[in-house]
Amino acid sequence: MTFANLVILVVRYGLVILFFPASALDKIINFKGAVGQAEEVFKAHWIAALMILVGLFIEIVMPLAILTGFGDRLAAFIMAGYCAVTALLFKRFWEPGDFWKAGKSQARDTFWDFLKNFSLASGFLLITVGIGGQAYKNFIDDPFASSHPYAGLARQPPGETP
Repeated sequence: MTFANLVILVVRYGLVILFFPASALDKIINFKGAVGQAEEVFKAHWIAALMILVGLFIEIVMPLAILTGFGDRLAAFIMAGYCAVTALLFKRFWEPGDFWKAGKSQARDTFWDFLKNFSLASGFLLITVGIGGQAYKNFIDDPFASSHPYAGLARQPPGETP
């Protein structure tokens, strides 16, 4: 593995570490508590449990796809959507009603988490569409394709540029 490939892997892992292993492991260890939190939004216990299982699947499979580069664009797109949806469902900063209150504010604390979710979503969208002029067309033309993050970075002899 070249240094460039290692940097790409570390950056991608930095994006997914919150989900895999952290949040996924928390859902596994504390499944009952996770379902209880989901019941705040999905009142039926079976729907809440199903949503936690769907979240667990997303938090394990999509990060692995992003890390390996296998179907990573679609996986990153799904993760971006997951971040946005979980922000809207579980980071409802508008509910406490103390956003503009002087001093400690639950709404402002939740607002920062809300923004973090959308910041992560933006990072995932960079993997989805790439960078550069028409890079987004790669995803639109073939959403199941890999971005091949580790290809083309083979070790170059000293003094040569790729």
